[in-house]
Amino acid sequence: MSLHDKHHRRSIGLKEYNYSQPGAYFITICAHNKKPILGYVIDGNVHLNEIGKVVESEWLRTFNMRKNLKLDVYVIMPNHFHGIIIISNGRGTLQCAPTNEQFGKPVSNSIPNIIRLFKSTATKQINQIRQTPGMELWQRNYYEHVIRNEDEFNQVREYIINNPLQWQFDRENPNGRGTLQHAHAEMTQRRGTLQCALKGTPQRAPTNIQYIDLEERIYGKTN
Repeated sequence: MSLHDKHHRRSIGLKEYNYSQPGAYFITICAHNKKPILGYVIDGNVHLNEIGKVVESEWLRTFNMRKNLKLDVYVIMPNHFHGIIIISNGRGTLQCAPTNEQFGKPVSNSIPNIIRLFKSTATKQINQIRQTPGMELWQRNYYEHVIRNEDEFNQVREYIINNPLQWQFDRENPNGRGTLQHAHAEMTQRRGTLQCALKGTPQRAPTNIQYIDLEERIYGKTN
């Protein structure tokens, strides 16, 4: 099963899936109209502005507030945000979401409610800073993907960690060259060493072509 087989906008979602059950979930949230309001990228490094720092603070607070959530890798890009949410089974171990999807109504610790609270709290704080009451910060929808197994988990992690290095080819970059054809034409094939945020072990950054291929497997191909 490819990653994009179960990847949807939340407005469509998996209607019979219980988003409060233990498992790992890949989340993408875009800024309103995909404007680069959270920071900027220079030489593969993200530099957050004041708004981006508030977003990061609220994301971390989301996990501090809920004992059943485990923090994994995340990245705040200029106009979007990626992160993995792990809902713990209470025994301190990762339990990937089962293949069989059971019907379940949203509850306080479900993915939709976690994201809704995160978005609204960050928006409120940022609008207070900007003195722009009522201004929208986020796109109405967001992406979620149920991570089914260890291979998917590692692929999504790799994608998140390498996002800043490949910003010029990112599908969410309005000024980027985000197509596989462009990547082949560029033939940059550059590699870099990346420090893994959690384990501190060097990770080898993928080539531009490999990165876009991975992105297409997560989101599906675009024209």
